[in-house]
Amino acid sequence: MSNKPSYIRATPTPERNRSLSSLQPIDSSPFKPVSSLWMVWGTVFLMWLVSLLPWRLWPMAPDLLLLVLCFWALHEPRRVSMITGFVLGLLLDVHGGALLGEHALSYVLAIYGVGMLQRRLLLFSSFVQLIHLLPIWIVALAIPRFIHAWFVGEWAGWEWLWSAALMAALWPIADFLLLLPHRRLDDDDESST
Repeated sequence: MSNKPSYIRATPTPERNRSLSSLQPIDSSPFKPVSSLWMVWGTVFLMWLVSLLPWRLWPMAPDLLLLVLCFWALHEPRRVSMITGFVLGLLLDVHGGALLGEHALSYVLAIYGVGMLQRRLLLFSSFVQLIHLLPIWIVALAIPRFIHAWFVGEWAGWEWLWSAALMAALWPIADFLLLLPHRRLDDDDESST
């Protein structure tokens, strides 16, 4: 019988060390690179300028500013928040002469929905993400339309549903273009190893 106390463990065997050292992490790069401040706010500002053009008044036109805000709210939630959507929505309401708060409410609802599903959305490819985002955009665009119809007393029709469908169709393109700098960094990292 041994005189060693029971709380002292035997040293691990060499087999055990080899098996632990052979383990590899699931993701070799657990931290995703942060997008540059110029990229985030440059694309938001560019889409805001595009949103000021008259083509946006067409009921079926996709809301590109909402698309970019949702994208950055998904990938950079600390930089693009509901406050950003609210302020840009108010600016669009003032510019377009709409009821004050229509776009602001729409943008805040969409960014809130993206924030609620953020962890889930980041697990999927862009094509699966658009299936999750389409109902968010429909609700975010529908509520201001219903409020507008209630206050004004006339219904504008259902053409705005095409806007949500077009935004969903543009989502994979936006995902590819806006994450292109990250893909270049990943390619550089892989070629250096």
